[in-house]
Amino acid sequence: QVQLVESGGGLVQAGGSLRLSCAASGSGFSLLGMGWYRQAPGKERELVASITSGGNTNYVDSVKGRFSIFRDNAKNTVYLQMSSLKPEDTAVYYCNAAVRSYTGSSYPSWGQGTQVTVSS
Repeated sequence: QVQLVESGGGLVQAGGSLRLSCAASGSGFSLLGMGWYRQAPGKERELVASITSGGNTNYVDSVKGRFSIFRDNAKNTVYLQMSSLKPEDTAVYYCNAAVRSYTGSSYPSWGQGTQVTVSS
């Protein structure tokens, strides 16, 4: 099984920036699509940004122009650069990846989550 480990969360003032990282570890796998989700207290988890293996990206409307997702395939890592942060961006952010195993089967993998808190 592939393990996803996130880092980079924390407390930041409104208007500030943070970069989240998510590194995949294991053996005999390749990463297909990857994405970042978030879940605020009392709300459902939502997809914030996604990136295909070919580098095509997609964003939820509320973060367009402020967040950027990119990946380093050599490092099996995906990043989320967050700028112009707002208090409503406060949430636990989760990394997700579609993983293809050496057998050819694919399955989803999730990170443990990292807290992002934006103060006003």
